[in-house]
Amino acid sequence: MGAGIAQVAAAAGHPVKLLDNRPGAAAKAVEGIQAQFARLAEKGRMSPDAAQAASARLIAVEQLGDLADAALVVEAIVENLQAKQTLYKNLEAIVGVDCVFGTNTSSISVTAIGAALQHPERLAGLHFFNPAPLMALVEIVSGLATDKAVADTLFATAAAWGKTPVHAKSTPGFIVNRVARPYYAEALRIVGEGGADCATLDAVMREAGGFRMGPFELMDMIGHDVNFAVTRSVWSAFYNDPRFTPSLIQQELVDAGFHGRKTGRGFYDYREGAERPEPKSAVAQSVPENIVLHGDSAVAQAIADRLYERNVAYTWGEATDGRVAEVGGAVVFITDGRTATRRAVEEGIDNLVLIDLALDYAKATRLAVGAAINCYAPAVGAAIGLLQAAGFAVSRLGDIPGLAVMRTVAMLANEAADAVNQGVCDAAAADSAMRLGVNYPRGPLAWADAAGLPLINRVLANLASHYGEDRYRVSPLIQQHVLAGKNIHV
Repeated sequence: MGAGIAQVAAAAGHPVKLLDNRPGAAAKAVEGIQAQFARLAEKGRMSPDAAQAASARLIAVEQLGDLADAALVVEAIVENLQAKQTLYKNLEAIVGVDCVFGTNTSSISVTAIGAALQHPERLAGLHFFNPAPLMALVEIVSGLATDKAVADTLFATAAAWGKTPVHAKSTPGFIVNRVARPYYAEALRIVGEGGADCATLDAVMREAGGFRMGPFELMDMIGHDVNFAVTRSVWSAFYNDPRFTPSLIQQELVDAGFHGRKTGRGFYDYREGAERPEPKSAVAQSVPENIVLHGDSAVAQAIADRLYERNVAYTWGEATDGRVAEVGGAVVFITDGRTATRRAVEEGIDNLVLIDLALDYAKATRLAVGAAINCYAPAVGAAIGLLQAAGFAVSRLGDIPGLAVMRTVAMLANEAADAVNQGVCDAAAADSAMRLGVNYPRGPLAWADAAGLPLINRVLANLASHYGEDRYRVSPLIQQHVLAGKNIHV
């Protein structure tokens, strides 16, 4: 990470000194960065002159005293509070009074690091994402004592380096590592309840949700030792708030040493000869007759368009209870966070089938569905046949509340809303951070606006009712905007 940040700064025109406590490591890093500049020039992504000039700006040094003339010191050492405090205390005696300190910590309180300094106002978080030369996001994190001018200077510096900075307050996980927790947590809970297998959920989140990677393959790539440690850190820092409760399933993987790709085993087996499990898709059903679509929802309109493209006949009905379709005795709704069985009982519809949320129903290649326990098999088959006729692969999940994409997006939006409500960042920063820091297809708050805040509010309330846990409490920001009839982005 340190080498990546050095590469970004040198490419932007700054002379950069690299220091490492391991003898020879800084010189080796300089050689590696210079080789990277040469490769970029070979590929035409930098001119040869620019690559040579950037390489010449890199200097390996051997002791802290060599940093005396630095205007900015970026620290990317071990994630240990005492180590970071000691480093900056030593630097204070060496650098000038105007030197700015930018810690690249991803989990330690900026306020706590600064507490050891005589001038904590000069310290702020400058949190890059790996790999630093490629990832656009930089979180500018202000501790309690951080001077606003320092944070603004780092913001402007990151922008000048071609990055997209966002301001954040020093709080556990900052923006990205906090808001991202539900992406893993909800998938782990679904698997723990037997609602679906890992491969199927990964496929649903990719092909319906539009995420680049499903939660299980992403955790395997990150490493369960790292991902679980971040979850525990955020959970502990929030005084064991149930919203961040770690998963026993992931704890088992960590205890077994199954850390993911780097150890050869995680949720998936990466050893030589191992076969990747396929997502479960419903068997092909015949195209049903007498398809009736209802309402003007995004899913109803998309199904209609997709059926038309495939020359499948349908008619429009006039129901106003939110149903999307009727086919073969099944009544199809989009999930509102209740189980299909509960909703069937409460609405008096035995043959009730639920459809999951999708990023774009017109482009999605897969949809998840759930059915009430009392729903007749032929009715479920007809509902699946309808979606297959519209060109979707269909994954039937267990009768779990909120299905997969809907409950995950609702919880991501809920956490982002709480971050905004607590002054950690604004709504634009929350959405930018999640799009650029972890490549989400849409910012969670913008997604909540698009899906409809009243629906997201209902989903969260129904999840809370189902589980009886404070984990699903609705953010005051969402409640207030629903009551006011306004989107979060206005």
